[in-house]
Amino acid sequence: MGTVIYSVASSLDGYNSDTEGDFSWAVPDEAVVAALTDDLASVSTYLYGRRMYETMAVWETDPTAPTWSPESARFAETWKRADKVVFSSSLERTWTERTRLEREFTAEAVERARSEAPGDLTIEGPTLAGSALLLGVVDVVELLLCPVTLGGGTPVFPDGLSLDLRLVRERRFDNGMVQITYVVDRPRRTGHGPGYRATSPPDHASA
Repeated sequence: MGTVIYSVASSLDGYNSDTEGDFSWAVPDEAVVAALTDDLASVSTYLYGRRMYETMAVWETDPTAPTWSPESARFAETWKRADKVVFSSSLERTWTERTRLEREFTAEAVERARSEAPGDLTIEGPTLAGSALLLGVVDVVELLLCPVTLGGGTPVFPDGLSLDLRLVRERRFDNGMVQITYVVDRPRRTGHGPGYRATSPPDHASA
């Protein structure tokens, strides 16, 4: 079965977006986009909350997206080829191909997606990923560290999470971003059992 990868952009002080919800400071340049697209070669399935899905769907629904930059076309094709599972209790429907809607986020739902996936899976957005980390279903944590501090906002990791991580890769880019990849060596230490369900489905998952 595939590996579940939490892939996220992070400020140096550990936030994915600022107090206003802005994450424009994390927009990658062409070299970073190229590297991230290469990483997606092994990924067959994306796991999203509602907000992240709405953000990413433009890669299929906006005909201008492939023209944004030379690497954008390659990323758009990579995104469209992958399966997507959207976890939301309020979204009425999905509007992209190869996409299905799940109403409840559970360990069982993640394992079902893993068993069905022909490749690896990425889970994006810190709210959804935070639930996954607390459930103990994340295998790899991949941070794209950006050279900025925010002083507050949406944290990359949830409160109460404790993990042992093993560094397996580090890549530096000319724009000051650094990608660091960790394997999760030890499951989380929390009070959540295997049957834990998110108290509210991650409809507000941050981009």
